[in-house]
Amino acid sequence: MSPLDWTIVGVFVGGFALLALYLKRYTRSVADFLAANRCAGRYLLTVAEGASGIGAISLIAQFEVYYHAGFVPAFWMLMLLPTALIISLSGWVIYRYRQTRAMTLAQFFEMRYSRGFRVFAGSMGFLAGILNYGIFPAVTARFFIHFLGLPDSFDLLGFELSTYVVTMLGLLGSALIVTLAGGQVVIMVTDFLQGQLINIVLLALLLFVAFSVNWNDVVGTLLAAPAGQSKVNPFDAGQVRHFNVWYYLISLFGAFYGTMAWQGSQAYNASAKSAHEARMGKVLSQWRTAVTSMLPLFLPAAALVVLHHAEYAELGAQVRAGLEAIVDPQARTQLTTPLVIRALLPAGLLGLFVVVMLSAAISTDNTYLHSWGSIFIQDVVMPLRKKPLSPRAHLLLLRGAIVGVAVFAFFFSLFFRQTQYILLFFAITGSIFVGGAGSAIIGGLYWKRGTNAGAWSAMITGATLSLGGVAIKQVNPDFFLNGQQMFFVAMVTSALVYITVSLLGRQTFDLDRMLHRGAYAEPGAPEPARGWLALRPGPEFTRGDRLLYFLTVAWSLSFFSAFVIITLWNFASPLPDSWWVGFWRVFILVSLFKGVVVTIWFCIGGGIDLRDLLRALRLARRDAADDGSVSKNDNHGSHG
Repeated sequence: MSPLDWTIVGVFVGGFALLALYLKRYTRSVADFLAANRCAGRYLLTVAEGASGIGAISLIAQFEVYYHAGFVPAFWMLMLLPTALIISLSGWVIYRYRQTRAMTLAQFFEMRYSRGFRVFAGSMGFLAGILNYGIFPAVTARFFIHFLGLPDSFDLLGFELSTYVVTMLGLLGSALIVTLAGGQVVIMVTDFLQGQLINIVLLALLLFVAFSVNWNDVVGTLLAAPAGQSKVNPFDAGQVRHFNVWYYLISLFGAFYGTMAWQGSQAYNASAKSAHEARMGKVLSQWRTAVTSMLPLFLPAAALVVLHHAEYAELGAQVRAGLEAIVDPQARTQLTTPLVIRALLPAGLLGLFVVVMLSAAISTDNTYLHSWGSIFIQDVVMPLRKKPLSPRAHLLLLRGAIVGVAVFAFFFSLFFRQTQYILLFFAITGSIFVGGAGSAIIGGLYWKRGTNAGAWSAMITGATLSLGGVAIKQVNPDFFLNGQQMFFVAMVTSALVYITVSLLGRQTFDLDRMLHRGAYAEPGAPEPARGWLALRPGPEFTRGDRLLYFLTVAWSLSFFSAFVIITLWNFASPLPDSWWVGFWRVFILVSLFKGVVVTIWFCIGGGIDLRDLLRALRLARRDAADDGSVSKNDNHGSHG
């Protein structure tokens, strides 16, 4: 790192801290802290939530996958497009959830099932969340230590301090400053600005690497993979472990089943100014990954070239020396691509990449700290209290829980032994909650026959199977099922249990009352479409909304159609590797063009939404009762 790089990083850190302190003034109530008083527009939502989901650990996990499997995973991802399209365009789950006006998922569980189930579901969501989040500080700290070439320890006032420990404390401390300053208001605004910065810098980074590494060298390196483990031909990659077609088929099922179940960014589910804005935010989410999805596709390929092509022997030797110094084999795998990036980038761009990774780390950390801390207070502590808290005491409890989550993550990262790929660890820990919660959410929002007993049974089943999977992987890392496969078992079993137990209960629930529709709708409120009609634009759609809707459909279906045609063509007459090389070249060029257009488009739309958010918060009248509590199966939430 040159002085220029350190200056860039310093300016970012200082500016970021000042911005967080300035935005603190807009948080004046529990609803502000939990859900930005439900004032966010579609562009602000989708960019900020996207930034919170990128995460330094997520980028590192994707680097890990694509270095292992080449371009192949990107092809199987096209298979997920119809599911993502249906979910986003129909408002699947998110639209009805926003109609309930709940601020957390477990608050909805109390409205739909019972207070006891809310506490239990909140506890399981909290447990799954902190276990899942527990490795974030470790993975991110290792990245920065090795990427920046920091020593294992250093002296300070006569004391020898571990760089690993200090780095984790620094990263968690930065995220805590943002989270404690103003909750969701500060998190969402800073995540939005960081999301825009990430897109712009990553575009520059991708263009630089594309001109630095010869495409023919990339092709030659990828084609050198042995038969059955191709890095360009998806139909010749059957021997690739873990991240093959089955991984993505399970992801397809999980995307539909677990919509909104994972609560790592739960505040965004309640922050939209209306159910329609929440739906449109999901539509826009089909575009927001235009840049970030390109980074893990192309950079690991460049890393393979540097480490395995004769033209880059000197640079490759330098990187290998750095990798050999990493003792932990799992950490070495995670850091392979980042260390190649460090060797490739010039001064200035290197500092900007560090800023991107810092932004990604902080945006995810602050969102997760806020989510798990809020869930513990809102869905475990508050339902057990007989008397309501004052807003001041409530905010104090929320901030205390957030600090507690950070402390747990620090010590978990310090002592936990990671034995599998990051994404597989995410799958199995996530299924502790999602495995059963998916059934409770879908059944609770769409099926009047779903019962409290069915929800309890599904949640217990999913949690038991998943916790057993975590324990097995710690004892036997080579167990024949990986984390993704265990996740699938938990989902299917929990769904069957929910349906069976609910049918035996012979009960019905008044969905109209919970969703504020029919006889319970506000005067003049449009009746939302149901079933497959929900895929069509409703009366609340403006002309611009309809244009965006049909453009999203056309773009996604064109890529999915290409996937289907190529798949059928390959089965009829297997396509040679040379054909796949041409396919990937076109795919990358089209994706880069899309990335440039989307970055400009979202900067404009997001800027307008940011202005409107701050104006709305400045003028809003706060309701002290709007704190996520539930009375008589209705919540004290906003009726906007």
